[in-house]
Amino acid sequence: VEEVPLSSMRRVVARRLVESMRSAPHFFLTIRVDAEALVGFRAELNRQLAAGGGDLKVSVNDVVVKACAVLLRASPDLNVSFGGDKLIRHRRVHVGIAVAVEDGLVVPVIRDADRKSLTQIAREATDLIGRARSGQLAASDVGGGTFTVSNLGMFGVKQFTAVINPPEAAILAVGAAEREPVVTADGAVEVHQVLRLTLSIDHRALDGATGASFLAQLKDVL
Repeated sequence: VEEVPLSSMRRVVARRLVESMRSAPHFFLTIRVDAEALVGFRAELNRQLAAGGGDLKVSVNDVVVKACAVLLRASPDLNVSFGGDKLIRHRRVHVGIAVAVEDGLVVPVIRDADRKSLTQIAREATDLIGRARSGQLAASDVGGGTFTVSNLGMFGVKQFTAVINPPEAAILAVGAAEREPVVTADGAVEVHQVLRLTLSIDHRALDGATGASFLAQLKDVL
């Protein structure tokens, strides 16, 4: 065998995730989203951005982050932390985006995401992800998140459950958009892009019905 010493980042990741699973009773909810309109909207938006001479591209994850932020502002029940004998309700919406880096995981935060346009979120996410992978994040770029989005769709992962990033009370796992049969409103069967979203919630702070309501609203928005 070969013994590989843990890096300082891997030690922190291991400690925090064990702490999260040990202290927060995780509850998982999955929903299937017809993403045909979403994928088409994203493609059209990127065509318009390219026609304007810009090099910015909006990802599906950017749209999901924006949608979550708007819903967290409108229905703030998930924008909380468990505080022992109280709930800490956050008045601002700071969405973390989980980024895999060499030998670890970091979660840079898009602050006040509900108040930013989709293109602002896309530009900021691109910058944060780039600096995360090059090891150039500042301390102010991480921490203070109130909700996290984790996306493994780029690896072809269809569905997964994510571990809550403490002290937040929820994290959304986003799978790959894949073509699947969908029954339309008039009963016809068509092949559409389908996205699976799994919400992990801290059952100390939230109930299943609250998480399910959030997912249902998110499905409608997307």
